Amino acid sequence: QVQLVESGGGLVQSGGSLRLSCAASGSSFSIYTMGWFRQAPGKQRELVAKITRADNTNYADSVKGRFTISRDNAKKTVYLQMNSLKPEDTAVYYCNTAGSGWSWGQGTQVTVSS
Repeated sequence: QVQLVESGGGLVQSGGSLRLSCAASGSSFSIYTMGWFRQAPGKQRELVAKITRADNTNYADSVKGRFTISRDNAKKTVYLQMNSLKPEDTAVYYCNTAGSGWSWGQGTQVTVSS
């Protein structure tokens, strides 16, 4: 059973930056397309970025140009660099396979103040 542990969230002012990390256990990390998701209060969880095993990336329109997803297969870790943060980015951020195939971790809270 793969376990996912997200970290790096916090409180930041509008326009600031954060870098999230997600460490995965298990030996099959490198073959999966990985994604970062977020869930704001009262809203459904949404996929904001994904990265394939070949490092091809794709972003939701709402974060394109501001967020960058990357991965380190040796460390079984996926990252999300978030720049130019906006209050509407406030949410709990989670990682998972792009198809949400693994059990969810606890997530990491990102709060952007205006």
